[in-house]
Amino acid sequence: MNVLSHPLSAGVHTDYGATFPPKTLVTFWALWAAFWLLMIGVSIEDQLRDPLTRWWEPVLSEGSSALVSTGWMWLAVRVRERYAPYLDKPLIWFASYLHWLPLVFITWITVVYSIRHGVYAAVGRIYEHPTWGFVVVYESFKLTIFTGLWLGILFGIDSYGQWQLQRHRLLQTQKALAQAQLAQLQGQLRPHFLFNALNTVSALMHTDVARADRLVATLGDLLRISLRSSENEMTPLAEELRTLELYAGIMHERFRDRVTLSWQTDQTLLDIPVPALLLQPLLENVFKHGVEPTVTRVRIIISVRRESGSLEIVVSNSGSMLAPEHHDGMGFRNCRERLSIIYGDAASLRVRNEDDGVAARVSIPLTGIIQ
Repeated sequence: MNVLSHPLSAGVHTDYGATFPPKTLVTFWALWAAFWLLMIGVSIEDQLRDPLTRWWEPVLSEGSSALVSTGWMWLAVRVRERYAPYLDKPLIWFASYLHWLPLVFITWITVVYSIRHGVYAAVGRIYEHPTWGFVVVYESFKLTIFTGLWLGILFGIDSYGQWQLQRHRLLQTQKALAQAQLAQLQGQLRPHFLFNALNTVSALMHTDVARADRLVATLGDLLRISLRSSENEMTPLAEELRTLELYAGIMHERFRDRVTLSWQTDQTLLDIPVPALLLQPLLENVFKHGVEPTVTRVRIIISVRRESGSLEIVVSNSGSMLAPEHHDGMGFRNCRERLSIIYGDAASLRVRNEDDGVAARVSIPLTGIIQ
C-alpha cells in the first residue's frame, strides 16, 4: 500500500511546538508507525498463503511504500506552519497541500518501484507488475485516497494544536489584565486609608502630642507594610492581620473612649494566603459608619475561622444598622472585584445586619490551599 503526499519547499524551518504540542506530535507519529506495521502484517499474512512467495517480498512491497510515504509525511509536518493561517479555512488548507499531488505521484511511483526492482535484481529475480499505465492509474488513485485520509488526521491535530496555543495565549492575556486590574484596585485603597489615618493624626496634633507621635510611628509601620504588599497580590493571613492591627491601633487612638476591639483568630489559619489589603476597607467602614456618627460605645469584633471548607473572616460592630436603601461604597466594591478576579464565584463578601449591629463576612475557599 502507499500513502500520502504532501508539500515541498525545502529550506522552510518551523517551530514544531507552535502548532503541535509535543505529546500530540509523538502521538501522531506513533499512529503513523502503527498504521504501517499493521499494513505490513496484513500483507505478510495475505501473501504467505502462496507457497511461492518468500517472507521478504511483502515486507519489501509495503516497506518501500512506507519509506517513501514517510518522507513525504515528514515534509508535510515540517512545513505545516506555512499553512497554519488557513486552518480556519479548510478548503484553502487542503488545496494548499493537494496541489502537490502530481509531483507526489511521479516521485512516489518512481522511487518505490525503483527500490522494488533494485532489490529483486540484487537477489537474481525479476520484479513483475502490471503495465506501467495501469500502475500509474492504480497507484495514483490509492495515493489520493490515503492522502485525503492522512491530511484529515493532520488537519485535526494541527487544529487542536492551534486551539491549545490560542487558549494559552488567551489565558496569559487574561492573567495579565487581571493583574493590572488588581494593581489598580489595590492602588485605590492606599491613598484612601492613608487620608483617613492622616486625618486622625491631625485631629490629635494640638490636643495630645504624645498620642499623635505614637500614631505617626504606627502609620510609618503601616505604610512600610503597604508598600511591601504592592510587590505581591497575595500575602499570608498573619501579615494581613498585622496590617489590620496597625490600622485598628491608629483608629483606636482616635476613638479609644468609644470603641472596644476584640480579636478571635484561629491560629492554624495564619499561613493561608489572602489578597493583600483586603480587610482594611472593611474595618475602615466600621469606624466611618459605626463609630464616628455615635457617642455610645461600639464593640468591634474581628473573627477568623474555618467554616465548611472555607476561610471566613468577619468584621462586625454593634450599635448601628444598615439602612434599607444602603448601597455599597468604593471599599466594598473594590473588595468584591478583587475576590471575583482571584477566586471567581468561589469567594464572597456579604454585608448585612446581624443581632444588634452590622457584619461584613468574607469567605475564601480553602480547597487546594490546605488540607
